[in-house]
Amino acid sequence: MPAAFAQTPASSASMQGMDMSASSGSQSDPASTKEFQAADHSMMSGMSSVQYTGDADHDFVAHMIPHHQGAVAMAKVELKYGKDAKLRALAKEIIASQDKEIAFMKQWLAAHPQKKK
Repeated sequence: MPAAFAQTPASSASMQGMDMSASSGSQSDPASTKEFQAADHSMMSGMSSVQYTGDADHDFVAHMIPHHQGAVAMAKVELKYGKDAKLRALAKEIIASQDKEIAFMKQWLAAHPQKKK
């Protein structure tokens, strides 16, 4: 867990607003907004394209990979445009930790192929 979140309690309210379907940009949006929207779209598209199998372990990993890839993409936007030193440090932590987790999950999927029903 990134150090910046070590003392932050999670709540269901923090997940509100995750529906990115209403995110529509305009040509006048700043470049960072356009890149965040592209990352959101890619993440949501990746998550929604995964087929549920009924195997909780497989489904968890298959959906978390695009979720983590989205987090990495957003962290890279922060590094490109963000100015706050603490947020930039957090973005670097997110990239490092989530890249490792993505690699682990891909290895796990390769070692645990979905059984045909």
